[in-house]
Amino acid sequence: MNFVEELKWRGMLHDIMPGTEELLKEELTSAYIGIDPTADSLHIGHLVGVMMLKHFQISGHKPIALLGGATGMIGDPSGKSQERNLLNIQTLRHNQEAIKKQLSKFLDFESTAPNKAELVNNYDWMSNYSFLDFIREIGKHITVNYMIAKDSVKKRMSAEDGNSEGLSFTEFSYQLVQGFDFLHLYREKNCKLQMGGSDQWGNITTGTELIRRIDSGKAYALTCPLITKADGGKFGKTESGNIWLDPERTSPYEFYQFWINTSDDDAQKYIKIFTILSKSEIDELVQKHSVEPHLRLLQHTLAKEITTQVHGEENYNTSVEASKILFGQGTQEMLSKLDEKTFNDVFNGVPRFETDKNVFTEGTDIYSLLCEKTNVFASKGELRRLISENGLYINLEKFENAETKINSDFLINNKYLVIRRGKKKFHIIIAN
Repeated sequence: MNFVEELKWRGMLHDIMPGTEELLKEELTSAYIGIDPTADSLHIGHLVGVMMLKHFQISGHKPIALLGGATGMIGDPSGKSQERNLLNIQTLRHNQEAIKKQLSKFLDFESTAPNKAELVNNYDWMSNYSFLDFIREIGKHITVNYMIAKDSVKKRMSAEDGNSEGLSFTEFSYQLVQGFDFLHLYREKNCKLQMGGSDQWGNITTGTELIRRIDSGKAYALTCPLITKADGGKFGKTESGNIWLDPERTSPYEFYQFWINTSDDDAQKYIKIFTILSKSEIDELVQKHSVEPHLRLLQHTLAKEITTQVHGEENYNTSVEASKILFGQGTQEMLSKLDEKTFNDVFNGVPRFETDKNVFTEGTDIYSLLCEKTNVFASKGELRRLISENGLYINLEKFENAETKINSDFLINNKYLVIRRGKKKFHIIIAN
């Protein structure tokens, strides 16, 4: 597989330094992407870079994921208007282990193949480097004029965004530290290519310049576009914040819902970027989708591929089943399988009513529960009519016998009761 051609048709190539494609055709090449370790989970904004590494490995080359332990203690000014919080080493090590576990779902770190992936942390070679050594051995090779000319620095210094508080010396030094990373990996790992988002071009080329000036070596750069939504909104952001890969931060159901709810235009773009489906497979999906767009084939395929990759097939299947619940296609068995977080994600925004748990321990009739102990129904007459018309569902099962006592056996997760009126009008009763 030609890596550069693969990126091109997938819409994942922005800038490429001359000679890069020739290098990749000539030899097994190592390339790295830097990952910010400021959280103990990746979010979907990281996935573009991760997928670049995945395609790179599939192409027969060696991917290196670099965690910015040292640079995470500084803060990259690119795309930022304020200096960020700095991390301690204990937090960085914890984050490193969590991130490697997530990366392992995409990259092969374990095989004996010559192109098996590696994970490195720049703290390991920067932590023992003294400030005086660094400015003497590295800093003297790059002029301030060269550094100021970078767009990321110029923006912060000129306060173009109107919110800038200026640029600290710490952040100003970031591109030198990142450039030294490239030099170190060039020397120690024979790494000749750095990849990243288009906003990283300035930092990456500082590295290639250091390698040229200090070691008289030739290194290369390649970037991908920054991903945006068709409506111009920021990719990966929702009202509740980032979409994380950690299921404790973003449940597999929420993760699945993000992809299933993408627009047609975005789904057509994302399926090229976030899956390894071939061009012929994707072209066929796009064609079928254009004929029957209401079936949302692109969205379903995209959601399946990426949710299975990140969370596994079982969590994917659970998410699909959970999605059916709100469309009147669920069963009581589906409900009983949901963990509490997924249950609350599914019924987010549904009206809720609280009542004493003892009500269920002792058992209660349906009229008392829904008209007196809670206000799900305004009157018993309204409820009676609904039952007679077969329109009341308890935990997705049709409720036909008004004499049935509602007891603890009905509770989902020993806490919730799901009331459905008609096809799609839900209410949740919480037993506290």
